[in-house]
Amino acid sequence: MSTTTQEQDDLAYNVFAKACPSRDTLEHVTGRWGGLTLGALYEGSLRFNELRRRVDGVSEKMLSQTLHALERDGLVHREAQPTNPPRVDYELTPLGRRVAERLLALIHCVEGAMDDVLEARARYDETRGAL
Repeated sequence: MSTTTQEQDDLAYNVFAKACPSRDTLEHVTGRWGGLTLGALYEGSLRFNELRRRVDGVSEKMLSQTLHALERDGLVHREAQPTNPPRVDYELTPLGRRVAERLLALIHCVEGAMDDVLEARARYDETRGAL
C-alpha cells in the first residue's frame, strides 16, 4: 500500500470515498465562485455588493448561494447590522482563512504559469485544430 493510500486510510474522512461529506465542502471551495469568493475575502471583510464587484462576473443569485454554502461549511461569517438600510458584512472564519491561504497559493501558481499554459494551448490547437 502506498503512503498516500495509507494516509487516506488513517483519516476520519476520505474525499475519494463516494459518500464522504468532505466532497461537498471541496466542491464549495474549489468551484469557480467559491474559490474566488474565499480569495476576495482573504483581503478583509466585505459587504455583499463590494464582494460582487470584486468577484467580477458573478451574479447576485450565485454569490448569495455561494456565501450560504461557505457559511454553512464554517468558512465564512455573516454579520448583519441592525441598521436602516440593513448592513451585512462577510468575512472569513479562522478555518476559512486557512483554506483561503492554500487556495491562494494555487491561484498564484496558476496565474504565474499562464504564459506556459497559453503556449501549450496554442501548440495543442495547432496540432489538433481549435475546438
